[in-house]
Amino acid sequence: MQTNDIEWKIIKPQNELNDFVESFWMLTNHTDKEHQIVILPDGRFDIIFLLSDKEGFQTTLKGLDTEPEKTTIPANTIFFAVSFKLLAIEYLLEVKVHSLLNKGINLPKNFWEITPNELTDFSAFYEKVSAKMISLIKLTIDNRKRKLFDFIYASNGTLTVKELSEKVFWSNRQINRYFNQTFGISLKAYCNIFRFKSSLYHIKNGKLFPELNFADQNHFIREVKKMSGVTPKELSKNKNDRFILLSAI
Repeated sequence: MQTNDIEWKIIKPQNELNDFVESFWMLTNHTDKEHQIVILPDGRFDIIFLLSDKEGFQTTLKGLDTEPEKTTIPANTIFFAVSFKLLAIEYLLEVKVHSLLNKGINLPKNFWEITPNELTDFSAFYEKVSAKMISLIKLTIDNRKRKLFDFIYASNGTLTVKELSEKVFWSNRQINRYFNQTFGISLKAYCNIFRFKSSLYHIKNGKLFPELNFADQNHFIREVKKMSGVTPKELSKNKNDRFILLSAI
């Protein structure tokens, strides 16, 4: 899809990667002008390959976001990226992200043997990176963790910590220790982020009232402002396509 000279594409993962990968995406600024955007919390972390006239070639691991971030897409820049579900941290990548809330770190420029020349064919990038990740998957996954994330995603983050604990037979205290030590965030905070992300589908379609188990309208407005910096009404207008996540839905 393309709007205001910003082009994006999204590909869903192969079945073997469903537990670990949310999507592959490409974002390109075809113009000679930078584009102002706001990055919204979305409950995932990303590995981003960037090629730009200004920045050159870079590879970045981006941690979870808990607040909106104003930034720009530089002129004549292309991003190829993988957005990960949280289970990938332990069972695919073996990386530490608990200290990466609202920030990222540079990875080696030869990471996964991706070169600047490969940021020209998104389909070929998808195939190469998919094969690489499938080769890295650990087979012995803790079933409690798999079920926990299945329930979080299936419920759009609306289940309470107590409800999740009871469903997976894992104590609240142990779950929160796992979340804080592994991801740098509590389970409740993560569910709130994921519920906000899920609400974007309703907001984009003009449904400006709570649909996903918010306490009331005021609670819904507060959460949306916390995560986006604006009211649901302003977010839905998405002036100049600055909320890029909303545009891509």
